[in-house]
Amino acid sequence: MVKETEFSLVLDRVTSHLGDGIHETRIPRLAVIRASSPTEGLHTVYEPSVCFVGRGAKRSIAGDRVLEYRAGQYLTVSLDLPVIGQVTEASTESPYLCFRLTLDPALLSGLILEAGLKAPAPHTDQGLGLTASLATPEMIDAAARMARLLETPDAIPVLAPLVERELLYRLLTADHGALLHRIAMGESRTAQIGRAVKWIKDNFREPLRIEAVAAKANMSPSAFHQHFKDITALSPLQYQKQLRLQEARRLILANLADAASAGFAVGYGSPSQFSREYARLFGMPPIRDAARLRSTMTADHAGARQAAQA
Repeated sequence: MVKETEFSLVLDRVTSHLGDGIHETRIPRLAVIRASSPTEGLHTVYEPSVCFVGRGAKRSIAGDRVLEYRAGQYLTVSLDLPVIGQVTEASTESPYLCFRLTLDPALLSGLILEAGLKAPAPHTDQGLGLTASLATPEMIDAAARMARLLETPDAIPVLAPLVERELLYRLLTADHGALLHRIAMGESRTAQIGRAVKWIKDNFREPLRIEAVAAKANMSPSAFHQHFKDITALSPLQYQKQLRLQEARRLILANLADAASAGFAVGYGSPSQFSREYARLFGMPPIRDAARLRSTMTADHAGARQAAQA
């Protein structure tokens, strides 16, 4: 069992009145996360960020890659990445606790220049854009102080930028800091793929032409395809497909479209192809999946009300 830290105790205090879920805070780009029970796999898109786990454990799946991480570790994400995220260790008495800081490339690059940090070796600019690492005591201390600022809102405008810079410096100078350097370096391979990823995100409803997207990354189509898969664990077409299906699921769940309309809205010309690919990703056809999710959400809300009244 991981020893309780000041970081986890602070996260427990600042999230106890918020309940389960992801909660944005008054500190720019900082969110706190709480789960009082294990969750099913949630399809989502991670943004460039660092996530420090204060308590519990989680699993993130990108393509065929699986990362397991827990209290005392942090997750680094270097570009927008479709993943399946699942809290694997949590309970009412000992909830999963995490804080997520979305990364600002301009702030990172300015800090690198100001501190005179050396660029990582070229061979480090490769591999999956998602890593789990052991947090150092200095990182945990800075993270705890950032979380503690949520208890003194008046101090946030003055102190939060200072603590954020310290935390980023600790991350950049750590053994696994190369991934953050990749985010800041505009001409790194990750940054090149990141430009292509942004284009696909902004235009996921349109037909995907590899030659045109490869040009966004300033790569040949063959090199682009290989580097894209190395970094995202998905082919460009698989990446686009996951974005399309996640958006369709959102539209159906929010009752903004029926299954056929949702498929057309995200770029599918064939309802049967849409239904097949939806079921392949989410485990069942669109309407059944939406009904199951609504039932789960209703049960969760009922449980939360009972807990609040207990």
